[in-house]
Parts: sequence; C-alpha cells; structure tokens
Amino acid sequence: QVQLVESGGGLVQAGGSLRLSCAASGRSFSIYNMGWFRQAPGKEREFVSATSWIGRSTYYSDSVKGRFTISRDNAKNTVYLQMNSLKPEDTAVYFCAARVGGAADYNCWGQGTQVTVSS
Repeated sequence: QVQLVESGGGLVQAGGSLRLSCAASGRSFSIYNMGWFRQAPGKEREFVSATSWIGRSTYYSDSVKGRFTISRDNAKNTVYLQMNSLKPEDTAVYFCAARVGGAADYNCWGQGTQVTVSS
C-alpha cells in the first residue's frame, strides 16, 4: 500500500505563489506516475499536472501551463507543485494521486489540501 499526504495549501492573493508537497510512504517503489488534480465547489475533479516517477516526462492542463511546475524528489518520495501567478479560478481542493503497481489509472489518493486565491 502507498499513502499520500499533501501539504502547503493556504490563502493567497491573486498573482501570488504557493508550493504544494505530496509525500509518499509505504510501498513507494511501486509508483510509476504521480499527479495533481483539483476540485472546485460545484465542479468535477480535473487534472492539473503529472510526472513520471522515472524519466523526465511532465504533463500539464492548458489552464495551468506556463504558471505551474511539477517536480519530484525521488530520494524523499515527494512530488511538488509550484504554483505561480495564481488566479481566483485556481481556488480548489488540490489532491495528489499516484498510479501504483501497473494500474492504468490513478489508484491512490491523498486527502487533499485547500488552495484559496483571493481577488
């Protein structure tokens, strides 16, 4: 089993920055992709960004491309999401997720961290 714990959310003014962290524990050697999703009130959960656990592949949604950067520290089993130029529409609960054990989709989720961007 893999456990994911997010941190780093908070309240920030528009144009500001936040960095989210997601620490993996347990059978972290079985992870091969980690990503970030978000869910705003009244909306469906949406993909934000992802990174392969080995190699240099990264992925971003069009809405965050150029503003957010995903990175990882394999030694610490941690993935980060640096969020710059934040907008009020970025307000959401952000979830860390992992594809574990050969799963075709994300099958391990964190509890979420709230990000609120004020105008």
